[in-house]
Amino acid sequence: MLLIEPFGIRIVDVIDIILFAILLYEMYNLVKGTAAIRIFIGFIAIYIIWKVVKTLQMQLLTEILGQFISVGVIALIVVFQPEIRQFLLMIGNTKIIKNPRKRFLFWKFKVNNPVNLDIDKIVKACQKMSETKTGALIVITQRNELGQYVETGQPVDARISEVLLETIFFKNSPLHDGAVIIIGSNIHAARCILPVSNDPAIPPFYGLRHRAAVGITEKSDAIAIVVSEERGDIAYSYEGKLFSEITPAKLASFLENLLQ
Repeated sequence: MLLIEPFGIRIVDVIDIILFAILLYEMYNLVKGTAAIRIFIGFIAIYIIWKVVKTLQMQLLTEILGQFISVGVIALIVVFQPEIRQFLLMIGNTKIIKNPRKRFLFWKFKVNNPVNLDIDKIVKACQKMSETKTGALIVITQRNELGQYVETGQPVDARISEVLLETIFFKNSPLHDGAVIIIGSNIHAARCILPVSNDPAIPPFYGLRHRAAVGITEKSDAIAIVVSEERGDIAYSYEGKLFSEITPAKLASFLENLLQ
């Protein structure tokens, strides 16, 4: 087997490290901006500690952590089931072959450029829909682009505008039922299906829009804005918490502080 002198490293070892780095990077891309990232980092930390205590021949800790990791692998498969499914779908995607400039194997090279989100247009649209009691659910992504939820909706890919948001959520519009997902400065998709929260702390008079807003923010770092169809109230959810009866000014201040 070929060696890299003078270190005695095999070519296969270099390839092994590179492939592992690619795999780890792609896994991180799938879970970044979600609650799962904390579990992922925690498991990696425990694995590193296990390796350290094993090298130091600390028998008790090695045995305990070893048992935890052996069971933890099974637990991770259950916890990361949606991410694993998305990862396998990505590997089997024929676009990998059709777009070699965008991907090398299944590794997506991507440069995230800072985008100045037009908060004013979103807030004004919410204010107008609040006045007319037009129900709305708007999701603003951050690190996690919510690809699995974008795929459930209708692609829009248009610049954010007050008129477009009002048109989408107009009660006779075919796109009004579901959520709008905003990525960067664009409305990426409409009529998207979101996970619904089962948090018992949510007041029972709130409907599916509010529960979906909390649900998506429980699973990601997104911000969800809701306009109530019954009361015309504006609310937003972040990190799984719901903040209701929000004025347009408070909404604008929150978005500016968080995103800019």
